[in-house]
Amino acid sequence: MGVLSKTWALVLDLGIILSTSKHVVTKGAPRFHWRSYSKYLQRKASGNTGFLFTFPVLPYLGYEAYRHMNRSCTVYAQFKVEEVIEQADYLYGSGETEKLYHLLVKYRDSDNAEFLWRLARASRDLALLSSTSAEDRKRLMYEAFDYSRNALEKNESSSAAHKWYAICISDIGDYEGTKIKIGNAYVVKEHLQRAIELNPKDATAIHVLGLWCFAFAELPWYQRKIAAMLFASPPNSTYEEALGYFLKAEEVDANFYSKNLLMLGKSYMMLKDQKSSLLWLSKAKDYPAHTEEDKQIHKEAVQLLKTLGG
Repeated sequence: MGVLSKTWALVLDLGIILSTSKHVVTKGAPRFHWRSYSKYLQRKASGNTGFLFTFPVLPYLGYEAYRHMNRSCTVYAQFKVEEVIEQADYLYGSGETEKLYHLLVKYRDSDNAEFLWRLARASRDLALLSSTSAEDRKRLMYEAFDYSRNALEKNESSSAAHKWYAICISDIGDYEGTKIKIGNAYVVKEHLQRAIELNPKDATAIHVLGLWCFAFAELPWYQRKIAAMLFASPPNSTYEEALGYFLKAEEVDANFYSKNLLMLGKSYMMLKDQKSSLLWLSKAKDYPAHTEEDKQIHKEAVQLLKTLGG
């Protein structure tokens, strides 16, 4: 007989009933309270029946029953979280962007950072699909930013939350104008560096920091002029620095991402190293195209190889 069953038996024997409140406090965890039937007891006490007493052990037994059930519900809730995350990661690995988004958007009000940063990623991936309209793309980008910010607020020690916050704040800069985008660049770099500090084996965060460097290395002259007027020390970088991060990402997790292969080829191209450029662009071209982005990377790699005569 379980804890709850034993408690019920003792409760009924002593003339006390453990009743479940109709007001549910938390899902799967009913609230219990003790209720004595005083009129019944008074009536029995006036007759030949012996008077019934409420022993001090009863509140303890009720508490133990509640704690047992509450602990069971907590274990179940944790199992549910892990189950959903496992399913989400499977869908992400399978390139099922829309299914992943619809799975996770149900948890948009969650306090769990693991849900929120995954939802930010899924929202952004959905925004980047070619089938997504410009209006929906903008809406999804801002939603992704909100989810990533919420994830970071829930857990500042999450490497992934820092990474996706950096990526998403960079994305919305495309809608906010050059001044905001350049100003946000400092924030982007700070959070990427924090993500890598928390998880040095996160190849994606290292790759994105390489993208940051590459973007400022190839910044058009007019944007450099704007940046110089707006900031005392505008962000800047070099192709050599970008290359270093792309190589580091590949060292951490070889062949993990088609775009990292492409960016290695483009970095070597900008540094006039044609042999190395051909090598990495060929790898990008031959990378299995699992996602829409992989297909776009393949197409760009093919075009660049033609320009190099490869």
